[in-house]
Amino acid sequence: METPPPAQQPAPPPPADPVGVDGVRLLRLGKRLTELGRETVTDHAARTLTPGEIAVVADVYRHPGSSVQDIRARTGFAQSHVSTSVARLRERGLLDAVPDPSDGRRTLLSASGLARDYVRDRAARPAGPVIAKAVGDPARARRVAELLDELAALLLP
Repeated sequence: METPPPAQQPAPPPPADPVGVDGVRLLRLGKRLTELGRETVTDHAARTLTPGEIAVVADVYRHPGSSVQDIRARTGFAQSHVSTSVARLRERGLLDAVPDPSDGRRTLLSASGLARDYVRDRAARPAGPVIAKAVGDPARARRVAELLDELAALLLP
């Protein structure tokens, strides 16, 4: 008499998320916070820059003394796109250029004083008015600000 094969056991359910956070909801929240942050720090002047130009000036701001090749490598943009963006940003007075002392064919780029002042001014803008507009209630806006401060303290280095 043959022994019947053992019954297949159903796979155990995946472990529950001990924190209870839905990843998609977290991504949506991150996107919304990014939108609110951009609304806080941008103005008409920034809206006249293309997203590529913003990425280039932001890269140069973080990495002064960069060449077009350096920017291309960090941003992943085509060299022609970086070169065109750099030319436009230099025309607008947002990037300064000096010859590379070790290779006269290259130009090294830095954020201009105008660009640095602009970034500092925008970074110092309070987010309260944008948050208040987004939630529509002053008491809720204060609570959102408190929660954001708490999240920043917990999650940012």
